[in-house]
Amino acid sequence: MNRRTLILPPFLWLGVMFLLPTILVLAIALSSTRVGMPPYEPLFTWEGAQLSIRLNFENLEFVLRDGLYARAYLNSLKIALISTIVTLLVAYPLAYGISRCRSPWRSILVFLVIVPFWSSLLIRVYAWMAILSNDGLLNVLLESVGVIDHPLQIMNTQTAIYIGIVYTYLPFMVLPIYSNLAGADRTLLEAARDLGCSRFGAFWRVTFPLSLSGVVAGCALVFIPVVGEFVVPDLLGGADTQMIGRTIWIEFFNNRDWPVAAAVTVLLVLLLVIPITLLQSQLSKGRV
Repeated sequence: MNRRTLILPPFLWLGVMFLLPTILVLAIALSSTRVGMPPYEPLFTWEGAQLSIRLNFENLEFVLRDGLYARAYLNSLKIALISTIVTLLVAYPLAYGISRCRSPWRSILVFLVIVPFWSSLLIRVYAWMAILSNDGLLNVLLESVGVIDHPLQIMNTQTAIYIGIVYTYLPFMVLPIYSNLAGADRTLLEAARDLGCSRFGAFWRVTFPLSLSGVVAGCALVFIPVVGEFVVPDLLGGADTQMIGRTIWIEFFNNRDWPVAAAVTVLLVLLLVIPITLLQSQLSKGRV
């Protein structure tokens, strides 16, 4: 009884904040477009004393058939995968270094990792626009030291998107890995060295496996939101960037086709929930 009471608030929170909005989006995806507000037909109508249910699956079929949405999904997955790998390569040495520092410096470095969260995401992205633009700080610096003769075209490219995403989501990767490394038993590493392991061998056979759950958690925390990211690709990548977050925004606000936008969203949720469920199943079995 005490355990059920303890887990009840999180279940209620997930039900209200995740399950209920998902059901509402699914209901919109199964409706039909109309002129008016809201711009979709209701699923349930009363005709006299009889309840009528009208389900429209054409929106889901349209999204599955149209190559535009398939390309947006694939491009989003590609950008999310590359961004996650690059973020991991940057975050792991940083988290490892912080975990090896002495206690006072460790707290300061963790604080510096968290500091960017204290400012708005839009402000940080606009700062990168000022840095990466043709007349921005980066090009001015490189031209002043004679590295380049003309400005580099970084803005409105996928390189700018990767820079913005890695910078934005770096703390989400650093903190779980640091948490695992800081709590690891260092006597195991000393034992591996005493048994003849080299420094790299001890790291690969002891340290990295102990931090694997943090790596998995960090990759999930980066990959999942990046798939649906809108702000960074829209501001740093320009209008030609085709990601699913921008596609949903266009359908909602430009085309005002809420049922199609909701159908794209539902398929995106399924695209993310199924791998997460499989990963969680493997974690529960101890295979990852």
